[in-house]
Amino acid sequence: MNKLYRFMYERYGIDELYYFNIYLYFLLVIGNLFLRIPYFFFVELTVFIFTFYRVFSKNKRQRKKENDWYLKRKETFLKPFQNMKRNWKDRNDFVYKKCHKCRTTLRLPLPSKRGLNHVICPKCKNKLNVFCFRKEKIEIIKANGEKRYYY
Repeated sequence: MNKLYRFMYERYGIDELYYFNIYLYFLLVIGNLFLRIPYFFFVELTVFIFTFYRVFSKNKRQRKKENDWYLKRKETFLKPFQNMKRNWKDRNDFVYKKCHKCRTTLRLPLPSKRGLNHVICPKCKNKLNVFCFRKEKIEIIKANGEKRYYY
């Protein structure tokens, strides 16, 4: 065990891109069991070699850049699904509207009655037409997770 620790001492190790590549590799192996495509084995082998090349690499700066690139793409891909999950979870209490001028997402209370009301975006002072009757706080959701409340 001590030899393994000494071997991995200056190495990059495991990160999010490693897990993605391992899942991709097993998906390719299972797909090849059923499809039997002749050149599929070389794609599997390439993913496998790339994955372990990254784990045992000593160039930590380059591996960090690769992982950051992957995380950025992953976040861009998953963002709409996270919004859908949030909207579904809050469907009984809140309505989410996006200001068409400043692209800020506003979290508005669900209306108790039907009717049209005007809401002013706290960030850009733009008027939005929404179905909202109660004068409650408006929550601005930012990309970094920071929340601000306006009355």
